[in-house]
Amino acid sequence: MQLNLTKPICFFDLETTGVNITHDRIVEISILKVFPNGSEERKTWLVNPEMPIPKEVTAIHGIDDAKVANAPTFKELAKEIYNIIKDSDLGGFNSNRFDIPLLAEEMLRAEVDFDMKNRQAIDVQTIFHKMEQRTLSAAYKFYCDKNLDDAHSAEADTNATFEVLKAQIKKYDELENDTKFLAEFSSRKKFADFAGFIVYNKKGEECFSFGKHKGKLVTEVLEKEPGYFGWLLNADFPLYTKKVLTAIKLRSFNNKL
Repeated sequence: MQLNLTKPICFFDLETTGVNITHDRIVEISILKVFPNGSEERKTWLVNPEMPIPKEVTAIHGIDDAKVANAPTFKELAKEIYNIIKDSDLGGFNSNRFDIPLLAEEMLRAEVDFDMKNRQAIDVQTIFHKMEQRTLSAAYKFYCDKNLDDAHSAEADTNATFEVLKAQIKKYDELENDTKFLAEFSSRKKFADFAGFIVYNKKGEECFSFGKHKGKLVTEVLEKEPGYFGWLLNADFPLYTKKVLTAIKLRSFNNKL
């Protein structure tokens, strides 16, 4: 079957040095870009993370320091990657909680102004978990009746994710072949940032989800306690969270003019 698209969607998968969004780095990225007319483009890069890859992580994805020693850094690849995804929605497996947040961090470190405005994000894992509660390998077997022999290869995982989504749409009548519907269905709690430090209340207003100001409006906290903003910017928070906080502060300032 063919996805019903109004704009391109890029399915992607990352292999990394670990699972810490703020500190870990990409060692491989694979993108499958699907266009509304059904045509597809694929691209995979090895990436030099400029830090050692832990042996326990290499044991999972098979990428060691020697394999990426002569690969380009993410900063060298950032503009090329951004040019591929800039007009597209995004899709992946556990992408809302890991791949998209980590990609955003890498982009911002490379001084590429990445955000999710005017973009949908479809997390195939969330759809899978809501329907069947399994892993990607099990999903591939369940939906496509195929074995994912090359699991933890970014390209194999990316292609499997795309095939699983198409099979999910075909299997479940309640799933609409529509990017916006699938993005909303595969989303969890609505966050203003990727990491979940800033959430929306029922009125759609940004609130802190942690610490002494948990549940309070971001705008009110920043107005009553200006020093808190400076502390947040200097603390060990993801770059995208800091970007969102800065945008909220600027919006609040402009609204007062």
